[in-house]
Amino acid sequence: MVKLLDKTKRRLKIRVITIVSLALVWFLLMLFADHPHAVERYYCNGLYPVICHILHPVFNLFPFSVGDLFYIAVISYLVFALVKLIRLSVKREWKSAGFFLLGLTIGVQVFALAFYLFWGMNYYRPSAAERLNLPDSGYTVADLKSVTSMLIDSANACRARINSTDLQQGNTTIYKTAIAAVTVLTDGPAYFHTYSPQIKPSILSPLLNYIGTSGYYNPFTTESQINYQMPVFLRPFVACHEMSHQMGYGPEDEANFVGFLAGTQSKDRLLRYSAYYLGVEEFMFALKHQDSIARKELKKRISPQVLNDFKTEREYWISYEGKVEMLSSFFYDNFLKANNQPKGLRTYNQMIWLVMGWYKRNDLVH
Repeated sequence: MVKLLDKTKRRLKIRVITIVSLALVWFLLMLFADHPHAVERYYCNGLYPVICHILHPVFNLFPFSVGDLFYIAVISYLVFALVKLIRLSVKREWKSAGFFLLGLTIGVQVFALAFYLFWGMNYYRPSAAERLNLPDSGYTVADLKSVTSMLIDSANACRARINSTDLQQGNTTIYKTAIAAVTVLTDGPAYFHTYSPQIKPSILSPLLNYIGTSGYYNPFTTESQINYQMPVFLRPFVACHEMSHQMGYGPEDEANFVGFLAGTQSKDRLLRYSAYYLGVEEFMFALKHQDSIARKELKKRISPQVLNDFKTEREYWISYEGKVEMLSSFFYDNFLKANNQPKGLRTYNQMIWLVMGWYKRNDLVH
């Protein structure tokens, strides 16, 4: 009996020490996150490339998403853990429940630390505007209207060149085109690093529809996944966006921006249109809140084909809307806010600042 008590105390002591130790590591990691230039030097240009060079080639060997299976396993275990805790509580086995809860706490801590060490620290590097030397002086409504007008003209022209064959591209072709686009995207070697980029169709796509998600990046397996069921003209840009996360662009506005650059600089008709389509969508959204009258006037310039694509996209996502989508949006909004993106889901639209800076730097708008 005494030996059993000693063993129990020893187990309890080990778990408590482990929790405190992991909490200390977490505290130190967050202190490190408060120094963006140190994060850039030692993590983004130090540890992260090593992780990519090791993991990308390994997981690229699998034609399916290992990340999907990982999340399915995690969710399944959490359901099992919840059921077990309830069962132990009903039986009033408080000691067993306590030990299990301590073990679960350790698992959550390890999960969170792995997230930041494998990829999440990219949220805390200096902004893309600083790294790409983009003007950060802001923009006027006139600037916004000028760039929106240019994007509409480009989207109209690209859409007019697309034929039925382009719109019937298989996912494999779309993925190859997107991979080629992010691979050749260059603006100096210090800006865009690719490490064996790859995009995979998510087997969770039916679920992604209901939570309103077009794709996601798995930081644990370093894989980029795409919702392969959404309208075809959306997929090329989303593929570039998700692979931008692979490149180390954490915030959603930065991934949108890099995906936009990769798409608009591509020679593939569908990918170019997909990128300009996203640009028009984001800039028109921004204009809606700054000059609704100008937005209405510019909308008249959008070609019927592009407007029909907007209608197709809107109807697609509306068909899946529900409480699941609302709940997932709430959690993801707060996840972004907790990871150095105070605008939450509105961060996606912040890409217009980067696009505006890019256009100004290249003397496309004054």
